Amino acid sequence: MKKENKENLSKESMNDIENMTDENINEMDQDQELSEDISDEAGDETIHKLESELSESKDKYLRLYSEFENFRRRTAREKLDLIDTANEGLMSALLPVLDDFERALKLSNEETDEKSIREGMDLIHQKLRKTLEQKGLVNMNTQIGDAFDPDFHEAITQIPAPEAKLKGKIVDVIEKGYLIKEKVIRYAKVVTGS
Repeated sequence: MKKENKENLSKESMNDIENMTDENINEMDQDQELSEDISDEAGDETIHKLESELSESKDKYLRLYSEFENFRRRTAREKLDLIDTANEGLMSALLPVLDDFERALKLSNEETDEKSIREGMDLIHQKLRKTLEQKGLVNMNTQIGDAFDPDFHEAITQIPAPEAKLKGKIVDVIEKGYLIKEKVIRYAKVVTGS
C-alpha cells in the first residue's frame, strides 16, 4: 500500500508538474506577447520622442548656424568700415598743418625775407611733429655710435669704420626710424662700419 500511495503520489505530482509547466508556458507566452505589445508601443513612443528631439536639434542647429553667419558677415562689414575710416582721425588732425603749409606757400610768394619764411617752416614742422606724436608716433632716436640692432635698423650699406670703436656700429643715419607705441612702422636706414 505504501508503494501504491507513492506511485499515486508520484503520478499526481507528475501530472501537477506537467499541468503547472503547461500553465507556466502559456503564462510565459502570454507575458511575452504582452511585453512585445508593450515594447512595440514603448518603441513607437520612443521613436516619436527621438524624432521630435532630432527635429528640435536640427532646428536649433540651423538657427545657430544662421546667427553665426549673420555675425560673421556683420563683423566683416564692420572691419571693412573700420579700415575705410581708420585714418579719419589722423587726417582730421593733419588738416590744420596742411592749411598752415598753404598759408606759408602763399606768403612765401609775397615775402622776400628768408628768415621769416624759415621761422614759419620751423613752426609748421613743430606743429606737424606734435600732431603725429599725439597720434602715437615715436622717433627712434638712432645716433652715430649706437650698436646695430636689426629689430630697429636697416643697414643699407657697410663701409670701413673710420675709427676702431665704430666697428659693427652705426656710422651714419640716412633716414630716421619711427614707432607707433612699440611697433616699428619704419626701420631707421643706417650705414654700419666694418
